[in-house]
Amino acid sequence: MTEKMNTFRTTARVVGIVYLVGMVVGVGGNILILSILNAPDTLSAVSANIMLLAIGAVLWLIPAAGDAAHGILMFPVLRPHNERIAIGYLGFRIVNAVFIAVLALFILLQIPLAREYLNAGSSDTSLQALSAVFMQGQLYAYHFAMSAVGVASLMLCYTLYRVTLVPRVVAAWGLVGYAILLCGSVLEVLGFNLLLIHTLPGGLWELFMGVWLIAKGFNPSAFASESATSDDGGGTGVRQPTAASQQGAENSRR
Repeated sequence: MTEKMNTFRTTARVVGIVYLVGMVVGVGGNILILSILNAPDTLSAVSANIMLLAIGAVLWLIPAAGDAAHGILMFPVLRPHNERIAIGYLGFRIVNAVFIAVLALFILLQIPLAREYLNAGSSDTSLQALSAVFMQGQLYAYHFAMSAVGVASLMLCYTLYRVTLVPRVVAAWGLVGYAILLCGSVLEVLGFNLLLIHTLPGGLWELFMGVWLIAKGFNPSAFASESATSDDGGGTGVRQPTAASQQGAENSRR
């Protein structure tokens, strides 16, 4: 049991580090990208800052790898409590990572467009229109990724709350924050401009959780009671009767 607790303690620290590194690197990459793509003449700005834009796109790929790592790292933690949620969390985290990779691809496609735009003497409006389409595709990929994060993290926070892997007030904060993120991302796809305000509660939760997991880890009592609880055949987290209680029930019927 002690060895298992040490494993989960290490997992908590790694997950916390991934949260913090992903947040810092993602924000840094986003600042680089927006400083170029939000210029009045986007393709001219890209052609003058090709290396910076490429670095920004690569920085976005680091959180994408971290998102997939979240699902992998948390799978053995969540599985004893609810196997379906563990699989769902892993699946939606991978979907999230795929959409972030698509976002990075749309960003990188601006580079060959900018080169063609420069060769055409900055007079080809069709290239500017295509650049705008890629920017919109980039936004859609981001909102789809955040929708996947919302679904995955609602599963995570539900399990954190139910089995008290972290204090319930922290898990409840996550449930509220990611419900807002999911609803806001759907609204963004439908055309509402929320100015990314809907990402703040979940983002702050991830910063807090990163520090919490590094400093405190998961609640040990959640794993101490794990041996007394087993999933049903479908992995739904239903407590099964022990062999002794089953034998007692048979004796009482006799």
